[in-house]
Amino acid sequence: MASIDSDIVPRRPAFLRGLRWMATHRSITLGGLLIGIIVAAAIFAPLIAPADPYVQDLLATMEPPSWQHPFGTDDNGRDIFARVIFGARISLAEVVLAVGLAVLVGVPLGILSGMSGRYVDQAIMWTMDILFAFPGIVLAILIVSVLGSSLINLLIAIAIFSVPVYARLSRNLTLGLKGMDYVEAAISLGISRRRIMSHYILRNAIGPIIVQSTLTAGTVILSAASLSFLGLGAQPPLPEWGAMMSDGRNYLGLNIWMSLFPGLAIMITVLGFNILGDGLRDLLDPRK
Repeated sequence: MASIDSDIVPRRPAFLRGLRWMATHRSITLGGLLIGIIVAAAIFAPLIAPADPYVQDLLATMEPPSWQHPFGTDDNGRDIFARVIFGARISLAEVVLAVGLAVLVGVPLGILSGMSGRYVDQAIMWTMDILFAFPGIVLAILIVSVLGSSLINLLIAIAIFSVPVYARLSRNLTLGLKGMDYVEAAISLGISRRRIMSHYILRNAIGPIIVQSTLTAGTVILSAASLSFLGLGAQPPLPEWGAMMSDGRNYLGLNIWMSLFPGLAIMITVLGFNILGDGLRDLLDPRK
């Protein structure tokens, strides 16, 4: 007769379990790794950067990559590698502020629209349809033109054209959750609408909202870089990636590094957020 100990399946070490989870969720692992590198670069920028991103050296302008300047120097002799590293701080701040503002405004509006009656629902959705009628970049250019060219106004503009995305998503989720038995039971028990919206609707809708936030993050970075490239966002001497590409476009025949490395940073960051969003969507899918 086999002993009791022989029937016990040995538990895998935590490290092996972690590797198996990472192998199963490759998108989350790869996306998280890319974003982790960008976040680490932003946090430890003063330790990583070989020079001050704002200091000019007019005797060392337009230099190619070297040991002293890994990404070369720009037209003012500033170290491109240092500016790209410090630019990660600005790009991540753009994501946090723009996406955060869009979520704080769009999600409550969407839940309120789904839980309210016909007239409130129509008023909110018609407003969102008006915002949807404008292409995002065109609407952002209009808002920045009215408010003025600055990084803060740029983030407000991006948040405004992102609000309808979260409002519609939250409304659709609310309409689906409103018919669930536990929500109908809470309504029949006389629980306040505010508590139902926060404890029963929002908590069960948070998964898709998180996924949408990661996907919107890539759009925010591209939109901010595009507007900064046009001179409507971050102003010199801020090391914003889009503004750096704009500075380098006049020297593409002489020094491609001024635009190449900021463009690669944008590509890696957007790719990381998109891959991470796809992985989170698969992980949080209740059908799997």
